[in-house]
Amino acid sequence: MSKPYDVYYWPTPNGWKITILLEELGAPYNIVPVNIGKGEQFEPSFLAIAPNNRMPALVDHAPADGSGPISIFESGAIMEYLAEKHGQFWPTDLHGKYEVSQWLFWQMANLGPNCGQTHHFRNYMAGASDYGTERFTNEVNRLYGVMDTRLKDREFLAGPYSIADMACVGWIRGYENQGQDLDDFPNLKRWFETLQTRPAVQRGQEVGKEWRRKGQMSEEEKKILFGQRARPA
Repeated sequence: MSKPYDVYYWPTPNGWKITILLEELGAPYNIVPVNIGKGEQFEPSFLAIAPNNRMPALVDHAPADGSGPISIFESGAIMEYLAEKHGQFWPTDLHGKYEVSQWLFWQMANLGPNCGQTHHFRNYMAGASDYGTERFTNEVNRLYGVMDTRLKDREFLAGPYSIADMACVGWIRGYENQGQDLDDFPNLKRWFETLQTRPAVQRGQEVGKEWRRKGQMSEEEKKILFGQRARPA
């Protein structure tokens, strides 16, 4: 079977969004590793696909309109593209579509960035800023509460299981490193444990697990990941 999708990827919560979705769709794909600890996201060949120098990115060599390859960056945009193309996990009716979209955007704007900052201050730069640690740990706690309240009377975030759930689950997986206790959020815990039993979620989170960094991040890796400034056009 041909594999129309090239997924530029590293095993992080943002990368998992795409592999989980493709596994749920049963769509064949190629993984193109982008080692963010070595700075491969700044290579000119990757910049041509992802101008923000962040993975994941997608190249579809067989788009539905037959127009030739299309490249997409930003994980939320990739998820919408794939769900729309395959007609799954993103409703087409007006109310259902935007019910999912608003929770996908919530993840992109809130859950992901704040969990990332919490990991930064609690783990990668532990002790560098008590204020930063407290600020982002508290904000993630608030966001967990938003999800817990939302899930009080429903199984999934936006009606049927959707790309909104797939976008969020990888970020909740790191709850301990974010200083959170899932027992404080019983509805969120139930949702998380339900998703973790899905074979496609398990497979998506396994992609490239052997590449994940073990031990403390080196100073060179910190410089690459956290020390970038604007580059000349």
